[in-house]
Amino acid sequence: MMDYLESMTLKEKDKALRIRQSLSKRRPDFVRQESWRYKRVKENWRRPRGIDSKMRKKVKGWPRCPEVGYRGPKDARGLHPSGYEEVLIYNLKQLDKINPKVQAIKVAHNVGSKKRKEIIAKAKVKGIYILNLGEMEKKEEVSPEVSESELEKSTSSSS
Repeated sequence: MMDYLESMTLKEKDKALRIRQSLSKRRPDFVRQESWRYKRVKENWRRPRGIDSKMRKKVKGWPRCPEVGYRGPKDARGLHPSGYEEVLIYNLKQLDKINPKVQAIKVAHNVGSKKRKEIIAKAKVKGIYILNLGEMEKKEEVSPEVSESELEKSTSSSS
């Protein structure tokens, strides 16, 4: 797939992404049958299988069911809205296999802060786009690291 993405021109990729976005605006929300009627039945899609089901029979006025015709363009499938192919990264070795022209990375949620910083630094040096960099900055704001000098000040003032 990567060879195909490399051969695709920027115009073709951009056009496919725009088409996918316009189609997704027109695509209906596929809801589970009777989910609007009962609180206990969630909206998560389940195929209607009843013998008299109006949704299965595609009766006019009933919600639509997913079909092949609602699919997006083949060129845009599996791509992030930025146009890159998403790759989940757990360690530095996996970073060596990334093609910065076609692929972008997401650092896995269970990677610790020490290894995360190393991965980000190496990715920036290699020119690899990081998709969840904003989320990682938010995590750092929530749990800021306390420096040693601040610890000494707090212990001396409490004595």
